[in-house]
Amino acid sequence: MSPLIAIPACTKTIHPHPQHATPARYAAAIVSGAGGIPVLVPPVGEAMLGLLDRIDGVLLSGSPSNVEPRHYGVSEDLTPDSHDPARDATILPLLRAAVARGMPLLAICRGIQEMNVAYGGTLHQQVRGVPGRFEHDAPDGEVEMQYQPRHTVRLGGRLAGLIGATAISVNSLHEQAIDRLAPGLVAEAWAEDGTIEAVRVENAAGFALGVQWHPEWRVTEFPDRLALFRAFGDACRAFAAARAAGQTPPTTRARSTVAG
Repeated sequence: MSPLIAIPACTKTIHPHPQHATPARYAAAIVSGAGGIPVLVPPVGEAMLGLLDRIDGVLLSGSPSNVEPRHYGVSEDLTPDSHDPARDATILPLLRAAVARGMPLLAICRGIQEMNVAYGGTLHQQVRGVPGRFEHDAPDGEVEMQYQPRHTVRLGGRLAGLIGATAISVNSLHEQAIDRLAPGLVAEAWAEDGTIEAVRVENAAGFALGVQWHPEWRVTEFPDRLALFRAFGDACRAFAAARAAGQTPPTTRARSTVAG
């Protein structure tokens, strides 16, 4: 059985109409890495909460846009031209509701930042300006070059067990990053400069994990990326099977991997 996995989209303006879109590689990774069926979710706010009755998991994609700082109590806005209010209004309530149901959730890049904000944490709006941090922004060059591994992250906790390693090399294409970790989230990976690179929801009933890098890129070519997506897909299948049987979705497998 292939689980239905939602990908909340971003708002784009294309010639010159507003459109809803997300990079194709996320849907491809759900198919080839997680064994699921991707469902694109338009960013139209809390109206999308009803979709949770019909899906089996949520994947939060990366994006060029940033979470508006007002959502984490900061008035100074260092990236005023890089926001997507419709995405914020959709994902922040959606991710909390999904995790509360025990529904599997995997958050990538902007997604991990949304997780931290949704649970009460804050963000560095420009990591490159933080003393002691190295360059985390996307490098110049062709796409293939931008997504090459750039630095090492140290893995801990359940994420290390899931991937089967205590350190991996990751790509890095993010301007922002976690500043104050939200209550209820546990850090599971760190860059060499101390930047938090992965978190899980400590008391989640199911799989609830966010990573700062992009494991969806060429997911089947890297064992650590494939292990992450396979675990997510397995959690989504277990959730779907339990719901189809009229049972409370099982949490045993998720708790043994990446849930609290």
